Amino acid sequence: MTFFFDNEDSSVDRFESRHIGPTLLQVTSMLKSLKENDISELIKKVIPKSIYAHEKILPDICPPTTESAALEELKQIMSKNELFQCHIGMGYYPSHLPPVIQRTILENPSWYTQYTPYQAEISQGRLEALFNFQTMITELTGLPIANASLLDEGTAVAEAITMITGNTKQSSPQVCLADHLHPQSLAVIQTRLSALGVPYQIIAPSADCDFSNTTALVLQYPETNGNINPQLEEIIQKAQQQSCEIIVATDLMSLTLLKSPGAMGASVAVGSTQRFGIPLGFGGPHAAFIAAKDEFTRKIPGRMVGQSQDKHGRKAYRLALQTREQHIRREKATSNICTAQVLLAIMSSMYCIYHGPTGLIKIAKRIHHFTQHLAQSFLELGYQLASHHFFDTLTVILQPHLKNKIKDRAAAERINFRQDYSDAIGISLDETTTKAQVDRIIKIFADLANKDVSKTRLSQTAQIIGLPKQLIRTTSFLSQEIFNTCHSETKLLRYIKNLETKDISLTHSMIPLGSCTMKLNAASELLPVSWPQVNQIHPFVPENQALGYKNLFDQLESWLGILTGFDGVSLQPNSGAQGEYAGLLVIQKYHQSRGEGHRHICLIPSSAHGTNPASAAMAGMKIIVVKCNTQGNIDLKDLQQKVSQHSQHLAAIMITYPSTHGVFEESIVDICKIVHENGGQVYLDGANLNAQIGLCYPGEYGADICHLNLHKTFCIPHGGGGPGMGPIAAKKHLTPFFPSHPLVKMGGTDSIGTVSAAPWGSPSILPISWMYIRMMGVEGLKKASMIAILNANYIANALDKDFSVVYKGQKGFVAHECIIDLQKVKKSCGIDVEDIAKRLIDYGFHAPTVSWPVPQSMMIEPTESEDLEEINRFCQSMASIRKEIQQIESGQWDRSNNPLKNAPHTAEDLSKVWDRPYSIQDAFFPLDWVKDNKFWPQINRVDNTFGDRHFVCSCPPISNYEEH
Repeated sequence: MTFFFDNEDSSVDRFESRHIGPTLLQVTSMLKSLKENDISELIKKVIPKSIYAHEKILPDICPPTTESAALEELKQIMSKNELFQCHIGMGYYPSHLPPVIQRTILENPSWYTQYTPYQAEISQGRLEALFNFQTMITELTGLPIANASLLDEGTAVAEAITMITGNTKQSSPQVCLADHLHPQSLAVIQTRLSALGVPYQIIAPSADCDFSNTTALVLQYPETNGNINPQLEEIIQKAQQQSCEIIVATDLMSLTLLKSPGAMGASVAVGSTQRFGIPLGFGGPHAAFIAAKDEFTRKIPGRMVGQSQDKHGRKAYRLALQTREQHIRREKATSNICTAQVLLAIMSSMYCIYHGPTGLIKIAKRIHHFTQHLAQSFLELGYQLASHHFFDTLTVILQPHLKNKIKDRAAAERINFRQDYSDAIGISLDETTTKAQVDRIIKIFADLANKDVSKTRLSQTAQIIGLPKQLIRTTSFLSQEIFNTCHSETKLLRYIKNLETKDISLTHSMIPLGSCTMKLNAASELLPVSWPQVNQIHPFVPENQALGYKNLFDQLESWLGILTGFDGVSLQPNSGAQGEYAGLLVIQKYHQSRGEGHRHICLIPSSAHGTNPASAAMAGMKIIVVKCNTQGNIDLKDLQQKVSQHSQHLAAIMITYPSTHGVFEESIVDICKIVHENGGQVYLDGANLNAQIGLCYPGEYGADICHLNLHKTFCIPHGGGGPGMGPIAAKKHLTPFFPSHPLVKMGGTDSIGTVSAAPWGSPSILPISWMYIRMMGVEGLKKASMIAILNANYIANALDKDFSVVYKGQKGFVAHECIIDLQKVKKSCGIDVEDIAKRLIDYGFHAPTVSWPVPQSMMIEPTESEDLEEINRFCQSMASIRKEIQQIESGQWDRSNNPLKNAPHTAEDLSKVWDRPYSIQDAFFPLDWVKDNKFWPQINRVDNTFGDRHFVCSCPPISNYEEH
């Protein structure tokens, strides 16, 4: 056994032995079952010789180290960040994360290691939490439907615009953007609309504007400078009368006191839930939201949780209309969103439950009262305010020399104000603001005005107004029971625990989802996320206050570039879909820079993820589908034909590697060469990069640009469906076009613009990937890739006896995942893939990926983190299920009344009189070891058809249940 276990005795405390599941004995056993003697020889048979870099020696970018040493090193780096008193605002505010939520959700692997809730029966806890989130959003925005979160406020506004313009009947959509939008949101919108070729203009909206030719009007409420326009409702109604859809980017905390967008007639409301208990995190991750009128139910981007029922009529939650997301309407898409910010959405919903409507109003009133006091003090000091209508933000008009003095004094006092105005300073207050902090601000301005206002009090006849009377909220909200009962820590703790017990996560068993890479998310990797130096810093602080983050970014970008063979990395895209979108825009910009802007054709294999064609559509490209052959590989003949046909307009090919079918295609180098010879660029979807790290390098075998799913390959947890990160890595000729930002100097010299609201996407989760790479080292990462491939081939070999593996490479091996064919059992006895998926729950497992990319199949990926014992339990479960199917095929069990059709079985089923034609043992404990680790689902199989026909996406108010 060479390479893998060299110097094993000296690596007892090496992190790779914590991360990689199989022991030396288990590796030997698995290799023996595959009739292989050496793991390195196995890898040579799996990876094409043309790309296998087994002799490549990487620079020693980070020698592997222990968990404690890596934590200490990272702490030294992040200690370079400086934490000032923060009043920058612009959609980001310091907030109090209740410790009960921090300890029981954010830092709890039973919550952060969950997968997207596609299997509703083992996801009822987080589905209920997301249902609460949607209800919170609809109640505060005054609109009837909401989704289960989006990536950030800037992209949420862009999603709302494309939702409306993509579904309008107007032949030429026109968009009006208010000049008072947050600058980062405006930049994201401009990038999106420019790519789609949708014309827009930036205006100062008023009731006198003509909106007769406007498809969508986008407003900020309150405005970025804090102003609340008393005429806002009049503007909205005027636009409405002219058939213009209105999108309002709003602040949830302010809506506890202000009239809701829905009540004023808005079509869509978007924003961020960050200030509902989510740390600043230098810009993310934070859960954005979108709420809309009923007419957008089937158009709203992302995921939506709906209420349905199980087979016995009990209330159950599920992802509504979920097939829409799996395929994302491909080339006809108006959105490429395939992820969300579930963990953060759940946290913000729990914050809302903890405080309830009364508590939220108290927090908002306290913020507003301090702001009124600050405004009154400024006026008494002789300063000019940009507006006398505000909630939490003031903009003070200043002469340049005075502005500089205040800036310098504030810096000396370790206070941050908003500084991006040429003639003003912005000051935003929040729930963490104290009276002492307000007094410090007043003293700075008083000293520079040579006045003493130590006795200043808010006058009863104040010159300021604050909230415009006509926009003060008069309607109640959040009257549902859940928002009015869990205000003690005891009750909230028990509610959170109750939800937690309803879901399967990596704390229970392996989650063998192909293409989703549910690997270990080590506790040591997650610890830094809770450090103040990581999560309590505003994204727009001066550069010298974020030197720790700069150090982290520089190191991570360098490491990721070296590990993939690319020359540069941009960390801005905050999801895989965002990475695809950004990468394709970079390719477009590259062609334009060479005078070849006419190149707009994107070739995409028929097996591709739905996000691929959707992202190409978002980038303004035309999609041409390339066929796959019977082996699941790209059909080279069809590729050559399509390339020749479209060579003059060829922009790119998007290819997933290893392929979506789970093999290393032998022709990858030829594919890249064909595209390059015809003027195109090669975009590599990095979904399966975890099979390549240390073994082959996309930047060297032909790819020009690639996105890296840090929530897959580099261990950021899935969090029940988010957060994620999707940085892009590219060759040198494409780096000048990397994303930039209007508020921070970054990106390429000829940038595509801004794709995410925060400059570095979701930076507070990047320490997770930093820790993983730092602890594993290059050789450890290489071993991880090798074991991922070994584990997958062991499973493929074990299951091939009972279920046919659909695709294999030339030498009979798979990559890091395999697809098994279930069409035969469907034909033989009516058992389909869903029946097997639900039956796996009775064995204590989450189902693999079902019916994708092949109908009636399962795509299985064990990852390198699972040891042989766990893998064998899964294989034994599948073998046992195959025997159960044989009993149906033979007629021993009824085709419609058997353990598979009735799965999953609940404790309630056990408590009833047992009258089924199979035993209790068969139903609940089909294998002996199941008894020792039994997972009890709370509901029986969910009725998906009922849910789509009786769509409910938010709780009705408790008054609906009162007797009249």
